[in-house]
Amino acid sequence: MKEYLTRLLNQEKLSSQDTKDILMNITKESYPQAQIAALLSMLQLRGVTADELIGFRQALMETRVPVDLSPFKPLDIVGTGGDGKNTFNISTCACFVVAGAGYKVAKHGNFGATSVSGASTVIQQHGVKFTVDRDTLMRSIEEAGICYLHAQLFAKAMKFVGPTRKALGFPTVFNLLGPLINPCEPTYQLLGTANLEQMRLYANVMNKLGIRYSIVTSLDGYDEISLTGDFKICTSDYEHVFSPEDLGLAKSFPDQLFGGASAEDAARIFDSVLAGTSTNSQRQTVLANAAAAIQLIEREKGMAECLDIARESLDSGRALTAFNKFVEINS
Repeated sequence: MKEYLTRLLNQEKLSSQDTKDILMNITKESYPQAQIAALLSMLQLRGVTADELIGFRQALMETRVPVDLSPFKPLDIVGTGGDGKNTFNISTCACFVVAGAGYKVAKHGNFGATSVSGASTVIQQHGVKFTVDRDTLMRSIEEAGICYLHAQLFAKAMKFVGPTRKALGFPTVFNLLGPLINPCEPTYQLLGTANLEQMRLYANVMNKLGIRYSIVTSLDGYDEISLTGDFKICTSDYEHVFSPEDLGLAKSFPDQLFGGASAEDAARIFDSVLAGTSTNSQRQTVLANAAAAIQLIEREKGMAECLDIARESLDSGRALTAFNKFVEINS
């Protein structure tokens, strides 16, 4: 570790093998906490490279609880979090719209880092019990179109860096790893980032890993399509900046996307979207993110057509049916 730290002090980059070895050694408790803290701090100050991120990911995936959902060719929608916007659970809600439209979803998530309600929070509010049981996960994705993979049950190596991350109190490379370590390695990944720098980093990583991806960011700092202004979509096929008006949608305002002051508030907003009783801003923001996910699978379709597919899923009640079935299976 002293050698790695010296190299970082000299502004050198580490290889993916280096960072993989580092994390594997951390799981063997080979380093004192002070050295781990120094490593994470130096990487955060300099900025992590794609290869360094890939190495950490390789170690996390090798030590994970595996789950094979490849026959379903599932999709995941996940944001990096940490944008400080405290929105309601837009991405998680969009997952059920996508499932209601007939596509298979393997949602990977955790409790909120900077918001009152992360994906696991809102799921748990409905009585869902997290599981690694293969039969339950398979039944859920088969019958409801979606299963949920609670990160803390699958990423076993994360517990070894938990105390250091908590003591540091600022984001580290492990905040960037969350969206990359879905244990089923989904066929399709819609990723939300809070800025263009993160978008470029993830695009580089995804291209190196060969994952079919779409990355979205709102240019005013949301890690999803917020419709509060222009947003960018970056895929392996194209990059384009859209305005809400390009999709025939009204512009939203930050207070309209607020997730509330408690987990109960966030759950009520989540339910209202699926039930069709939410505000138009809440509804259309979920639809826009669901459309971006659908387009990732339906490559020949434009965003407007995919928006129609998402809208039909929500308006027909199929998104709500998918959610109710999911809760029934997983409670």
